[in-house]
Amino acid sequence: MTPARLERQLAEAAAGYYRPDGRAAYYSVRGKLGQDPAFAAILAHGLIRDGARVLDLGCGRGLLPSWLRAARWAYDREEWCDEWPPPPRAVQVRGIEHHAESVDQARRALGDTTAFELGDILDSDFAGADTVVLLDVLHYIDATAQRTILERIRRALPDDGVLILRVGDADAGLRFRLSRWVDQVVLLARGDGWSALHCRSLSDWRAALAQYGFMSQVVPLPMRAFSADVLLLARPQ
Repeated sequence: MTPARLERQLAEAAAGYYRPDGRAAYYSVRGKLGQDPAFAAILAHGLIRDGARVLDLGCGRGLLPSWLRAARWAYDREEWCDEWPPPPRAVQVRGIEHHAESVDQARRALGDTTAFELGDILDSDFAGADTVVLLDVLHYIDATAQRTILERIRRALPDDGVLILRVGDADAGLRFRLSRWVDQVVLLARGDGWSALHCRSLSDWRAALAQYGFMSQVVPLPMRAFSADVLLLARPQ
């Protein structure tokens, strides 16, 4: 099986968990997972290890755990591709999200009322994780809050822990401006209004990570015409 075909299969399988919420939820999740390269990259590069205790900050509807569950289901059925390592086994995911509707949908989809918490990541407890995931979250909070979040993640992670985060590169020109326009549309659709975004260049993001105790590397993503997003893997140093 090719990676592209596997991605499509996993997106469809993961979206299936959301069918109880109707066709709109199913197709929305399938479209998001099918088009977002970060989820495939997490599996393709083996960023989450077996037995990981994952803290998914800003988890939304629980797309990451649904993706990981679909991956284990496919692998156990021997429907996998040779180019990717086996998906992680026995992963525990704890998600924190401030939209109550998203938390409720995640709980219904994955049948777990304890793994998804309604809360603000600025004052939630980060203890107990060895892997932290932040996908498209930091630029929605101001520079002071960004610093607080990164410092707290570093304190919470063990020395062999990892931080997986996706950020926008403010030096990416037109692609960056288009990406931020999409972010504003998402905010409006969620009912959050028109809010200021607090963005940095890729070099500034990596410098900030270094300042707060992380060494980072860029994880390759396929080039998307209108995306300025960059996936980073950061480890405590």
